[in-house]
Amino acid sequence: MAQRCIYDMSTQHLGTVATNGRIQAGGVYYMISRSLGPEFGGSIGLMFTLANSIASATYIIGFTDSLKDLMYYYFDGAKIIDGAVNDTRIVGTVTLIGVLGLAIVGMDWVTRVQMGLLLLLIGSQVDFVVGAIMGPQGDDQEAQGFIGINSELFSRNMGPDYRKFEGNTQGFFSVFGVFFTAVTGIVAGANLSGDLKDPAVAIPKGTLAAIATTFVSYIIFPVLIGAAAMRDASGNTTLYQLYRNQTMEDPDTPYNFWENPVFTSESCSKTGGTDENMKEPCEFGMQNSFQVMELMAAWGPLIYAGCFAATLSSAIGSLVGAPRVLQALAKDKLYPGIYLFSKGSGANNDPVRGYVLVFIISFVCIMLGDLNLVSTLLSNFFLASYSLINFSCFHASLIKSPGWRPGFKYYNLWISLVGGILCLIVMFLIDWVTALVTFIITIALYLYVSYRNPDVNWGSSTQAQTYVSALNSTLDLNMVEEHVKNYRPQLLVLSGEVRSRPPLLHLAHLLTKNISLLICGHVIQTEPSQRVRNSLCKQSYTWFTKHKIRAFYSVVEGMTLEHGAKSLCKLVGLGKLKPNTVLLGFKSNWRKCDKNELRAYFNTLHEALDMHMALMILRVPQGLDYSQITEDEELLGNTEHYGTTLDNTKNMTVK
Repeated sequence: MAQRCIYDMSTQHLGTVATNGRIQAGGVYYMISRSLGPEFGGSIGLMFTLANSIASATYIIGFTDSLKDLMYYYFDGAKIIDGAVNDTRIVGTVTLIGVLGLAIVGMDWVTRVQMGLLLLLIGSQVDFVVGAIMGPQGDDQEAQGFIGINSELFSRNMGPDYRKFEGNTQGFFSVFGVFFTAVTGIVAGANLSGDLKDPAVAIPKGTLAAIATTFVSYIIFPVLIGAAAMRDASGNTTLYQLYRNQTMEDPDTPYNFWENPVFTSESCSKTGGTDENMKEPCEFGMQNSFQVMELMAAWGPLIYAGCFAATLSSAIGSLVGAPRVLQALAKDKLYPGIYLFSKGSGANNDPVRGYVLVFIISFVCIMLGDLNLVSTLLSNFFLASYSLINFSCFHASLIKSPGWRPGFKYYNLWISLVGGILCLIVMFLIDWVTALVTFIITIALYLYVSYRNPDVNWGSSTQAQTYVSALNSTLDLNMVEEHVKNYRPQLLVLSGEVRSRPPLLHLAHLLTKNISLLICGHVIQTEPSQRVRNSLCKQSYTWFTKHKIRAFYSVVEGMTLEHGAKSLCKLVGLGKLKPNTVLLGFKSNWRKCDKNELRAYFNTLHEALDMHMALMILRVPQGLDYSQITEDEELLGNTEHYGTTLDNTKNMTVK
C-alpha cells in the first residue's frame, strides 16, 4: 500500500496546483515553474521529460515480454532470434517506431486509438474476474496452481515471501521500485494541459477518477489471485491426478491441496529449480509464472490483449506527453541548446522535434532490454518529480503567498510535506546509488538556472519568500539591542542623479561593501510625474547593477536642498534599518553661489547633526559633478529612452 499512499498524496497536490489559476501547455513543468520558480521548474521539466522518455521504453519492454510469452505458450515456443533480449530489442524498436508515427499523425488519432485500447483493457479485466469466480476448468489448470477461490489459501498467501532473483535477495523496496512504474500515469493528463479545454477543471477530475478506477483494480486483482492461486506449482498433471485419486479412494483421508506433491517442495524448487535435489523445477504458480492471470481468465488470449492495451496505451501517453513538456521548457529558454525544441508544426503545434529526441532516448533504453533495470531508474525520476510537486505546494502554503489560492478543498500543507519527504526516503530505499545520482542531477540543474538568473517574472513562491524573509528580518531587527561591536555605517548619500556623481557612490560602496545599508537620495525642485519617478528609479538601479553596488534609491521633491534633505533624513529607512550617517559632496562654489543656496547647504549639515547622525563631506580636486561626461552607449540609450521629461526636471545638486 506504500506506493498507493505516495500516489494519492502526489495526486492531491497535483490537483491543488492545477486549480491555482490558469494552466497552459507544459503540464507539470508549467505548474511547478509558475508556482515554485524557474529553478525548480527547469530542473523538474528536464527530469520529467527524461522520466517519460524512459517510461515509454519501460512500457514497450513490458509489451514485448508479453508478446514473447504469447508466442512461447501458444505457438510451440516460437521466437524471432533467441526468445530473449534480442527479440525484445527487435520487437521493441518496431513498436516504438509505430508509436512515434501515431504521435506525429496528431492528437485526434491518439485519442481514437486510446479509446479502442481502453475498451480492450476493460474487456480483459472483466474476463479475468469472471474466470476467477468460475474457478479451474480442468486438471491441467489445477496442476499449474489455479485451484479456485479458497479462504484458507488466501490466508496462507497473506504474508510476504521474498526470494532470490539473479543471485540477489529481494525485499519490499526492490519490488516497490519495479511496481511503482505502474502508477506513474498520475501526470498523463497534466502533460497534455495545452490540449485540454479547461485544464483547471479537467486535470483534478480526470486524475481523481483515474485513481478511483485503478485503486479498485489494484485491490481486487491481487486479492483474487491470492485467494485462488498457489505460490508454487510444478504443472505435472499426471502427478496431481495420481495423488488426488489415491486420496479419494481412501474415505478416511480427506483430500488436502497443501499436501499434494505438485504444490510442495518435493516436486517444486522455490528458487526456480536451482537445487539439484529437487525432482522438477518450479515453472508455475503466482510466484514463478507471469501468466497466472491468463491461467485464471475465462478466455486466456483476451488477457494478452488487455496487457498489450495497457502497455501500449501507457507508452503512447508517455511518448506524447514528454515532448510537450520539453516544448514548454524550451520556450522559456532556461537552458541553452534546447530552444530548437520549442518549434511546433501543424494546426496543433505538435512538437515533432521533441518526438524525435524522446524516440532516441527510448530507443537506447529498449536496447538495454531489462525491464527491472529500467523500471528502477524510472521510479527514481518520478519520485523526485513527485517530491518537488509536494514541496512546491507546501512552500507556497507555508509562506502564505497571495497568488496561492487553490480551489481543491481537500488540500493540506502538512500532507504535502509528508508526501515530499516520503518520496525522498523511498528513492534511497529502492536504490541509494540511483537516488544519489538523481539527487545530484536535480541540484545541478537547479544551481545552473539559479546562476543564470533568467529574466522571468512568474510570481513564484520563491519571490514571495524573499518578501516574507525580508519583512520578518526587519521586524526581528527591532528587537536587537545595539552594540558597538555590531556597529555598521548605514549611509544616506545625497547624490542627486546617481550616474552624475560616481565618486560619492564609490566611497560609500567602499564603506558598506554591500553588507550595510546604502541609500542614495535625490532631491528634485519641481514635482515630478509618476512616469518620471519610475524612469529615474529604473535608470538608477541599472547603474547600480552595472557597477555591482547594492543600494536603494529614493527621490523626493523640495523647494531647496534643505527641505529635501530634511525629508530624506526623517523618512528614509524602516525601523532600525535606517541611515545613521549622511554623506554629501563639498560645495566648491561656496564663494560665488547665491547666499540662500549656501544657507540651505549649511542648514542641511546642521539638520543631520541635530538628528544625531554622523556627517561625511567628500572633496575631490576636480569636483564631484560628472553629469557632463558622456556615459557608455547603454546608459546613453536609457537616457534617450526616458525622453525630454527628465530634461525638464530641475535637480538640487551640490557642485
